[in-house]
Amino acid sequence: MPIPESYKLKCDYCIPQRYKHMALTSRKQPNIPACNIKTVPGDMTERGCAFAGARGVVGGPIGDCIQVIHAPAGCAWYQWGTRRNLSAIYAWAEPNKLCNDSHNRRRAITTDLKEKDVIFGGVKKLRDACLEAWRLIPGAGGILIYTTCTSGLIGDDCHSVAREVEAEIGKPVFVIDSPGLCGVSQSTGHHHFNVQFYDQMVQYRKRHPEVCMKEEEKTPYDINIVGDFNMDWDLALIKPLFEKLGCRIVCVFTGGERMRNLLKMPDAKLNVLHCQRSCTYISKLVEQGYEVPYVPVSLFGIEQSAKALRDVAKFFGSKEMMDRAEQIIEQEIKTITPALNFYRAKLEGKKVGMYVGGPRVWHWPKVMKELGMKVVFAMCTFAHEDDYEKINARQEDGVFIIDAPNEFEIEECLERFKPDLFLTGLKEKYLARKFGVPTVNSHSYERGPYVMFRGSINFARDIYQGIYAPVWKFTKDKDFM
Repeated sequence: MPIPESYKLKCDYCIPQRYKHMALTSRKQPNIPACNIKTVPGDMTERGCAFAGARGVVGGPIGDCIQVIHAPAGCAWYQWGTRRNLSAIYAWAEPNKLCNDSHNRRRAITTDLKEKDVIFGGVKKLRDACLEAWRLIPGAGGILIYTTCTSGLIGDDCHSVAREVEAEIGKPVFVIDSPGLCGVSQSTGHHHFNVQFYDQMVQYRKRHPEVCMKEEEKTPYDINIVGDFNMDWDLALIKPLFEKLGCRIVCVFTGGERMRNLLKMPDAKLNVLHCQRSCTYISKLVEQGYEVPYVPVSLFGIEQSAKALRDVAKFFGSKEMMDRAEQIIEQEIKTITPALNFYRAKLEGKKVGMYVGGPRVWHWPKVMKELGMKVVFAMCTFAHEDDYEKINARQEDGVFIIDAPNEFEIEECLERFKPDLFLTGLKEKYLARKFGVPTVNSHSYERGPYVMFRGSINFARDIYQGIYAPVWKFTKDKDFM
């Protein structure tokens, strides 16, 4: 359904194709903007590339793997300064002991392809780089090799290199082929990593059955947390509550995880799926290949966190576990209620604009409602149609939504809707602050974690501090210039 004329942004008059990427939410008849398609020529998109989705989002959080980028040095930027997906998490086997085998956030490894490598091939350089990295980091759990636009175009046989290196080091060496040019956004890279990691994991388990979980080691309540990337210690709040529920966490895909645990992913009884945009793919593959079902959940906010615990308990059908879920929920709500009441009183009626990758635009409406805030516009970088269906279902009617916005559209929305807060990422926050609009980093957090019950208080605290920061009284014009 076309947006009303009054909602058309002036900055897009010269590229009217952008108007099909805009819609107003409706619960009865969902309005789905054009999405997951090529960027309109002339539109300076904020999107990332497919390689960014594979390496920067899904593969990057794996804690103990050497991650080799087969590319010119520029592509290795995604090794550093991206998301705060912390990897030195507490070891599963020893809960009170910090792991010291975390490599991915401390080292940037690339083959640094040069012109002669592009002409004559970079296979030997890749092999040498993998073996040199292994000598420098002998305790790593494996190697992940990423191709990018350059190595993808010259056609280097990275898989043959992986087989050679794997035979030499005795650890898994997987290749993720997701050159930036192979998709319309980083969402393609999420898909590629899921599918390719799954395929290579299956083959490795067949070649090395000793990595599979032995039958006597399994428990009736083994689960995987899928689609959590351990932003600012999110797992420190997720893991204890599910363990208190009675579950044993086999692995997390992929926040701070170790390769040895990821290889056991098909041995669990249930996948608890948090990010339903980046990791639904592998959840479906594990269900098809190993008959391990998955439960989609949201771990943001009070209502959604409570539902997640109840849904997992209901899946296992244990009366004791269901009772335990209610006890956990009651205790957590009792703990956070005084702080929640304080923040709700301060935030009641405040307007908020959202700009994130995709799923959080439908994860967070209930969180905003719990804080008494009103969403006035929402933007997604790489959402698909099913994301917008959920956005329509969970937002109030008439919320303005934009797919893959550019900077001019963000600016005009800030001027038009005058939000009291902008939930956004690393890049766009500076634009909003120049307009006198407080921001909270909804991409990789300010001072998280933000998940589960206690994390929602951290989120509320950062929103409160952002809005009420004394600096805004010095802005020249609160009604925008």
